[in-house]
Amino acid sequence: MHLVTRLLTVSLLVLTAACGEVTAADPWTTEPVPEVTAPDAIETDFDRPAEAAPGDDCSVKGETFSEDVRLARCLTEEFWTKQFADSGGTYQPISRFIEYNGNDGPACGGQASVPNNAFYCPDGHFIAYDATWLQSLYDQLGDAAVYIVIPHEFGHAVQNQLESDHEFTIQSELQADCYAGGTLNGLITGGRLQAQEGDDAELMANLEAAGDPTDAWWEPGAHGTGEQRQLNFARGFDRGVGAC
Repeated sequence: MHLVTRLLTVSLLVLTAACGEVTAADPWTTEPVPEVTAPDAIETDFDRPAEAAPGDDCSVKGETFSEDVRLARCLTEEFWTKQFADSGGTYQPISRFIEYNGNDGPACGGQASVPNNAFYCPDGHFIAYDATWLQSLYDQLGDAAVYIVIPHEFGHAVQNQLESDHEFTIQSELQADCYAGGTLNGLITGGRLQAQEGDDAELMANLEAAGDPTDAWWEPGAHGTGEQRQLNFARGFDRGVGAC
């Protein structure tokens, strides 16, 4: 992921769809969205450094979809394990990481899974993802799809462990985007991930594609518009998970 000096200065004209303007104030915070800065450019692909120890998912190179999924899962949990430890707590790893396709996903709390989705289930403390859908995003919008979707779902797992309380669904979803941004930057600045030119645009394109068509933040299933998701991801990336 090549992160130029200001992540959100990437022109939205390069994205797959245009952003609409946010017409309502964010209900989850009164704090203004900060300007986004990023570390100096890194000029290699999403990859593990060559000196990584072999034998576990955190050492795969991330050269294929399946390797990127394994790497994103392993490094995200590694990141949160350290975050909890630094705060005097203990991170509880998820119990399962389940790949499914279409309609064959696991139920969560008696509710059937759906195609084209990824989710965290607190009833069982597991994450599941539709691999066909996620790979289609990976193929169409680049490997940044994996490094947004998976850290986002782990963000929900962290919320569950911290017993976070949100009045609206959108608050939980945008915080998980913020956590994903903080996770990704933490892994890059810590030397656990590297990046390549163009990944900034990939990130923004994936977040735009995942946005709601309207800013009806009060809806039970609202995740935020593309622009809101971009801004919250950027907040975490710029200021760390503590700002989420």
